[in-house]
Amino acid sequence: MERDARIFVCGHGGLVGSAIVRALAAAGFAEPIVASRAELDLCDQAGVEAFFDDHRPEYVFLAAARVGGIHANEKYPADFIYENLALQTNVIHAAARVGVKKLLFLGSTCVYPRLAPQPLKEEYLLSGPLEPTNEWYAIAKIAGIKLCEAYHRQHGHRFVSVMPTNLYGPGDNFDPETSHVLAALIRKFDEGRAAGTSPVEVWGSGKPRREFLHVDDCASACLFVMEHYEAETPINIGTGKDVTIAELAALIKEVVGYRGEIVFDQSKPDGTPRKLVDVSRLNALGWHATTSLREGIRQTYEWYVSR
Repeated sequence: MERDARIFVCGHGGLVGSAIVRALAAAGFAEPIVASRAELDLCDQAGVEAFFDDHRPEYVFLAAARVGGIHANEKYPADFIYENLALQTNVIHAAARVGVKKLLFLGSTCVYPRLAPQPLKEEYLLSGPLEPTNEWYAIAKIAGIKLCEAYHRQHGHRFVSVMPTNLYGPGDNFDPETSHVLAALIRKFDEGRAAGTSPVEVWGSGKPRREFLHVDDCASACLFVMEHYEAETPINIGTGKDVTIAELAALIKEVVGYRGEIVFDQSKPDGTPRKLVDVSRLNALGWHATTSLREGIRQTYEWYVSR
């Protein structure tokens, strides 16, 4: 990408989008094109088409999405599948129509089958049934990945997809209704510490294994992929290391300074037993994550407390 290129960061106010904006600034790129939800409804096809006609971006980072944890996915399945299908289809088609030089679509590792072999290789996509607790979101993300592949194959558009693992960091969503596990636990332990309450309840058995990637590492990888990856097939982004939810809870407890007990509510769903991605393809190209989980949690907790 040229440093003075017109770059549209779609979803700039979200966790990943805001990190991409920071990464672009740090790398010396011109200020990107952005639009708030009030300025641009991505589910409105006519509005998206008009926006692309007016701004003519050369590069697009499609980081906008309706996201949430197990609870939100179970409660709002129609919202998750409709909104994600609509917004990503509108943006990808508009990018193709105006001749965007390159587009990067943010997929997710939840697209992989529930019981796929570990670690998750890119070729495992569509090889088995999805995890029921997030299938609505996963189906929409699979459609976006395949839409990019189709435009790449039929029309030669340089549309690539990345599949980041579980993300966290400054700008995360800490709402108890819609947050993912790491942010939800930071809030729970902080509230428990402040109120002196015990125990803190964690959903599920604590046995599932998850991989966590700091969002600034994800943004770094997205810029790297935009400049160094051209294949139509998606590519994983992650650390290649995982922990159990119980280990994660213990680490957050330590960072937050909570001194009470942890109890696991086994009446709540665990989700996928394990989700560790194979990042050998991206590592071979020269990119590696640099933020340790402990340091990333510390930074995230500091950001949360400051807000």
